[in-house]
Order: sequence, then C-alpha cells, then structure tokens
Amino acid sequence: MALSFLLPPSISPKTPPLVFSIPRQKLETNTSLKELCKQGNLKEAFFSLVNPSNHLSQEAYSFILELCASQNAAAQGQQIHARILKTYSNSFDGFLHTKLLFMYGKCGCLNAAQQLFDELPQRTIFAWNALIGAYASNGKPESALQLYWNMRMLGEMPDGCTFASVLKACGFVEDFHSGSEIHSFAVRCGLTSLSFVANALVSMYAKCGQLDLARKFFEWMPEKGDVVLWNSIISGCVQAANYFDAISLFREMHRIGLSMNTYTAVSVLQACTELSLLKLGREVHCSLLKNNRSFELYEGNALVVMYTRSGCIPNAVRLFNEMNEKDNVSWNSLLSGYAQNCLYRKAVEIFYQMLEMGFQPDQVSLVTVASALGQLGNLLNGKEIHGYAIKRGFDSNLQMGNTLINMYAKFSLVNYSKFVFHKILNKDVISWTTMIACYAQNSYYLEAIELFRQVQKEEIKADSMIIGSILLACSSLVCLSLLKQIHGYTIRHMLLDLVLENTFIDAYGECGEVHQALHIFSMIETKDVVSWTSMMTCYVHNRLFNDALSLCVEMKKANVEPDVVALLSILSAIAGMASLMKGKEVHGFMMRRCLGIDGSVSSLLVDMYAQCGSIDESFKVFDGVRYKDLVLWTSIIDACGMHGRGRDAIDLFDKMETLGIVPDHIAFLAILYACSHSRLIMEGKLFFYKMISEHKLKPWSEHYACIVDLLGRAGKLDEAYEFIRKMPTKPTAPVWCALLGACRVHSNYEFGELAAKKLLELEPENPGNHVLISNSLAAMGKWQDVQELRSKMKQKGLKKDPACSWIDVGSKVHAFVARDKCHEDSSKIYAKLAEITQSLEKEAGYVADTRFVLHDVGEEEKIKMLYAHSERLAIAFGLIHIPPGSTIRITKNLRVCGDCHEYTKLLSKVFRRDITVRDTNRFHHFKDGSCSCGDFW
Repeated sequence: MALSFLLPPSISPKTPPLVFSIPRQKLETNTSLKELCKQGNLKEAFFSLVNPSNHLSQEAYSFILELCASQNAAAQGQQIHARILKTYSNSFDGFLHTKLLFMYGKCGCLNAAQQLFDELPQRTIFAWNALIGAYASNGKPESALQLYWNMRMLGEMPDGCTFASVLKACGFVEDFHSGSEIHSFAVRCGLTSLSFVANALVSMYAKCGQLDLARKFFEWMPEKGDVVLWNSIISGCVQAANYFDAISLFREMHRIGLSMNTYTAVSVLQACTELSLLKLGREVHCSLLKNNRSFELYEGNALVVMYTRSGCIPNAVRLFNEMNEKDNVSWNSLLSGYAQNCLYRKAVEIFYQMLEMGFQPDQVSLVTVASALGQLGNLLNGKEIHGYAIKRGFDSNLQMGNTLINMYAKFSLVNYSKFVFHKILNKDVISWTTMIACYAQNSYYLEAIELFRQVQKEEIKADSMIIGSILLACSSLVCLSLLKQIHGYTIRHMLLDLVLENTFIDAYGECGEVHQALHIFSMIETKDVVSWTSMMTCYVHNRLFNDALSLCVEMKKANVEPDVVALLSILSAIAGMASLMKGKEVHGFMMRRCLGIDGSVSSLLVDMYAQCGSIDESFKVFDGVRYKDLVLWTSIIDACGMHGRGRDAIDLFDKMETLGIVPDHIAFLAILYACSHSRLIMEGKLFFYKMISEHKLKPWSEHYACIVDLLGRAGKLDEAYEFIRKMPTKPTAPVWCALLGACRVHSNYEFGELAAKKLLELEPENPGNHVLISNSLAAMGKWQDVQELRSKMKQKGLKKDPACSWIDVGSKVHAFVARDKCHEDSSKIYAKLAEITQSLEKEAGYVADTRFVLHDVGEEEKIKMLYAHSERLAIAFGLIHIPPGSTIRITKNLRVCGDCHEYTKLLSKVFRRDITVRDTNRFHHFKDGSCSCGDFW
C-alpha cells in the first residue's frame, strides 16, 4: 500500500524517506505498539500506521513520536504528523501537540517546532521546555535565552528541565551574567539540588571561564553519585586547560567507586594528550576494553588523537583500523597525527584513502593535507587541493587561506600566496604574519616592509612572528636605520621576549653592529642556548673568530650545553681561525655526545678541516658518511678547489652525477672555483656551458666572475673582457673585481683602468675595491693617483683592513700584523727572522722583490717593509715553537704577496719544513722549495 497520502507537502512522494519490504506484523492493541517503541523498533511501529484495523490512541502516537525523537527520524515523524492530522482533523489535545513539538525540536526542525508552539492555545511548562531545549541543543542559544525571558515575563514558572536547558544555553554563549541570575532564581525555586540542574550549573560556570565557582558548587553538592556531575566538572577543567585538576578529579571519582562513561573517557583522554600522560591514557584504554564492547565513536577518536600526539603512530593506526564506525573527525585525527609526526607522505596517503572511502574532506582535512604537501614540495597536488577548496567554497576561509599562503611560500610562488592573501575577506594577524614571512623568506624584502607598514595603518597589533620576519628583511637588506626603528617599536609595544631578543642579536650581527648585539646579549637575564649561539654567530659573521671562541668558553662556564646549532657556529669560528687542534676537540666532543655526524654537521666538518689546512681529515669525514647529500658533495668539491686539487674536484663532481645527485648553483660554483685555481681552463668552460645547456640553470653573477677569473689567471684578458661584454645581464662588481685582479697580475693597464672605473661606479663605498684599485695603480707606478684615491677613502671614512696573520700553537692563537713588536716573544721572532733571511740569501740566493711594496718609498725602506710582513713573523714564531717534523700552519686575512710566496718556498727547502699558508684566495702547501699552487694564485 502506498504511503504518499501521509506525506506533508514538504516531502516528495517520489522519494519516500523510508520503504520497507518485509512482511508487516499485525498490531492488535496500543499496548503492543508501546512495547515496540520501548524496544526501539521503529520499522514495525511505523507499519502499524498503515494498517486500517489499528485504531491508535493519542497516547500510542506519543510513544512513536518519542521514538522518532530519540532516533532523529524527522522524515518518519513528519509522516506520523500527517496521519495524526488525517485522523483527528486538528481536534487532538495539547498533550499530543506538545509531543509533536518535542519531536521536531529533537530532530532539529526548529521552524516546525516554533510553528507548533505558536499554534498552541494554552502553553504548558512542557511546551516551553520542549522549545527552549530545542533551541539550546541545536545551536540557537540566544533564542533559548530569549524564550526563557519571555516565559518569565508571562508569569510562567520554570521547572528543573527549564533551568537545565537555559543554563546550557548560557554556557554556549559564555553569558556569565545571565547564568548567575538564573542560578539565583533556581535557588529561590529550590531546584538546585536536582542532579541535572546541578550538572548544568557546574557545566555553565566552567564554560563561562568561572572554574572556581564551578568547583565551589561541585564541592557544595552533598551527593556526588551522579557520573554526569563528575563529567561536567572534569570537562570544565579540560576546557579551562586545568588538565592536572581534571586527572585528580578522575582519580577521586574512581576512588569513590563510580565507573566512567564515554564522556568521562573522552575528557580524561584529552587531558592525558595535553599532559603527555601516555601511561594513564593506556590505563583508560584498557578499562574501555575490559567492558567487552566496541568503542564509541568519540572514544575511538580521542584514543587516536592521544596516541598520535604521544608519537605512538602504530597504536593509533591499529586502533583506527579496528573502529567499526568512523567519521570525519576520525580521519582528521589520523591525518593530523601523521602531519604532526612529520610523516607527510603518510598524511597525503590517508587523505586520498579518505576520499576513496567516500568521505568528503572538510576544512580541517584540507588545511592539514595542504600543509603536508607544502612540506613535501608537492606543487601539483597542492594546486589540486587549492582547486578543491575553491570548489567547496573554503578558499576564502581564514584558516584555509593562511595555510595556502604558507604552502605556496614553501614553493617560492609568491604571486600565488599574494593572490590567496587578497582573497581572504577578514584577515587576522596570522594572515598578515604569513604573507610578510612569505615575502621575507623569498627575498622580497621591500614588499615585506611595505606590508608591515600596511599592518600599522590597519592598526593591527603586530606580534613577535611579524617582527621576526621584518628583522629578516632588515638584516638581509643590511638596513640599520630600519632595524633600529623596529627595535624601538618592539620596546614601545612591549613585545620584546627572549625569542625576539635573540633574533635582534642575529639582525644586528648581520648589519655589522656587534656592540649593539653584545649590549642586547648582556641585558638578557636568563640566557638560553639560542642566546649564546646568536652572539657567537654574530662574532663569526663579523670575522671576530677569537671572540666567538672566547664566548664558547664562557658558555661552558655558565653550564649551558651547546646544541648542534651552537656547535655549527663554533666550527665556523674554528674554520675562520684555522685552528686545527680546536677543530679536532669539537669533533671529538660531538662524537662523545653521540651527535649525528650527517647533514649540515658533516658538511661543516669537511669545510672546517679544509680551512684548517687538513684536507685529508676532510676526506675522512666525507668517506665516513653513509648517505651523502648534495651539500656534502659540494663541500668536498669546494675543499679540493681550495687546496688546488682541481682534478680531484672534477672526479668527485663526475662521481656525484653518476650517483644521480643533481648539482645546483652552489655545486657549479664550487667546481668552477676549483677549475679556476688549478688552471683547468677548458674544463671550467665546459662546466659553465653544461650548467646552462644540460641543467637549465641561469648563471649567477658569481658564476660569471669565476669564468672571468679563470680566463684572467691564464692571461687571457682579451677573451675575459669579450666574455664580460657578451654577458646577457649587466656585469656586477665581482665580475669587474676579477678582471681588475687579473689586470694587476698581468700588468694590463687598459682593461685595469676600465675595471677600476666600473667598480667605483657600482660600489663607491666598498673599501676593498678602493684598496684593490689603489694596489693596481701602485703596481703601475701611478703614485699621484694612489695618493688621491687614499685621500678620498679618508674623506669617506673607508678603512683598509690591516694585513694580519695568525698561528695556532699550544691551544692558543697568536696573531701578528706587519712590523708587529707587541708580542711577548717579539725579540726572539725578529732574531729568528734575521737568521732565516740570512740563510735564504746565502744558501738559496734570495733577493727581495720590491715590486710588491705598494708604497712610494725608497728601495731600502721597501726591503725593510717586506722583511716584516705579518706572515713572515708568524712563520718565524712557528719555527721557534713547533718541533721539526710537524707542519707549520699559517692563516692570513689578505692575499700573500709574490715576494713572501717566494720567500716561503725557499724557506721550506732550506729549513726542510712543511708549511701551509691559507690566504683569501686559496691554500698554499709549501714543501721542498715548491708550492701546491704552482705559483698560480
């Protein structure tokens, strides 16, 4: 028999909500219907309606309406409503009317419930409670409160159910004022002792942020045998982030013999998750298993979250797979768990599995998977997720938009991030922060600063994250004035915390303001390891290596254990000082602490040993790393280039490519440098064109400078100039600097003048360029021009770095400048130097080459100046204190002059000593009268 005649107009007869094909059981009495409803058998109860022989009473209809309400069966409830209208022709009483109202309210059909309420001629307390409860339970707490006040105005007296529902509404909107007023009225009515009212009061106070009041009322309750009451206070503690109190209450509840239910378990598991109490969480899990029942959906979800947050991914996955019922929260919990544990590929896999199982991803799913794809660098799927978000209308949502900005920032697609940013209608501080960070991290520094100014115009309160990104822009632009403005802004707005103080140390260090960085460092009362590391990095960046190592000693005295990042800074300082013994000490410390010698650590160790003159140790570190990445290969290639082992560098580069590791710009820079310093002209050219043609890499100015240097060192100055002239981009200062250096060596005045002119145009404030030009003019004998240039340097306040050489003896670094007489062994050093010079003149025919004295003085004075060059003082000190058979290792901050190079070659032969000298260009290994550079540096 068709049921379409029962349908209200709002339901299509073509798609009835429920169709049954099983045989219908005859129901002879209203009693049998009541029994079916008690059993929850909606199918059979519903079929009684279509049996004409069954004449149901209004009480019988009330039973089936209650069943529809309990099972959220709105469609069936509407059909029953239609049958009631047909049967009673609007003559049914208020009791059934209220039952219908209750059913619609429970099923979320608020408009239908309100209409029935309005049609009631006389409203009982049950009708008021039904509608207030409907609004409170279906996301309309304001309507529930308004209805309550209307009820009071009309003189209706609320009962316990009224108070329970309206207090629930107060909790939703956090209306403490109304809640406390309703509480007072409930006290006057004598209803607060009712368990469900007490539960509602505890819950209301907790949700309104008044946990103390909730606790006081809970403690006041004489009877605490209701698990719902305990759930209310435990849940309140969890919502207020008082997790320890929640756990304490749970233990108390267990002590008095109350068993937990689903709501207790969910709250306690949430507390365990936040406090990382895995052991207690497992105890709750075991308790649930002992009940010999399958997990409720909410319990399963809470357990998955707890295990993923504790890092127990296998447990979470096993539990997830065992869940009989899953919803979006279940999938999102596992998806987020994978992402939080950096298992980004697994996160993406579970997302697509979720789609295959027919679940529709919500905003949380999309935000999590977009974040994971950003970490993986998976642009194609990232765009796919963005398209899906647009299709679902999530793209303009705040959290989704912020995540997409960050995802595209990781792909360096700044314009995409900018597009998403402008699509967000109501931006929050995270939107602005993420976009500013996107600009700063992708070298759009001016745009980052401009957006920060817009933040100020919009009167958005900047947070420490925004300041951190702006500091990156300031330090990258070396904009000291803006950095000081940001510093002042941070102090005025009281944003300065330890993280920002550390970041300011970094920023001032990048801008060369070491004293300001040190001032901030000294003002930090409780320094963490990052504070010490930032200050050490500041020293290293400004080539104050000795200060960095001294700070390392202070850090040890302060009982601060260095982490890997701090050790990297220390290794950089050691590399700068070329202190091999200290480098080995730090390497040994890292091995004893079982710090992984891989990734950036192994690369820096290779570099450190190479800069300390021990390339054999560099190869030991390199060979000891099992999984070698591009950075490590680049480091060892660069080390070979530094030591003039160009052929070895080429072999390593070829082996790297054979293993499938694709070189980047830095790797090609290292191999070009190696070719340049080993006279491998043809090979250098081939690598340069290979970079462009095979690897499709656009050369940087540094690559062009390497080729100019390669050609210039070989004396091919015409070819070098032609190469510059045909460059697709405007030549930068390093390119002209390379040409000028070659012109000075090969005495090509024409190109030298041109290169000098271009350098002064491009970098008029660079003291290094002025010194190079001055030395080139001096080599040409143009003393008048030299004098004029030096006068201009004085007027501009530009200073030349004094030549300095240092040597590590007895775990102490000894530094010398030209004609230095400040050292405690000064008399011994000069006596040894005179002895060396006399021996070289007598046994090796040494004659000072005064062409390398770039001062307009007499010949005799020039010879004296050569004899007291800083590297000679350091070598003499080494001969006094370093025993025969040990290598003397010297570091110089400038290029070794030609005369000192010849002097050291002869010394190595006459005195039979191995000497290693590191200058700004490369390493020189002197042995038996020859140098590893082949007199080419």
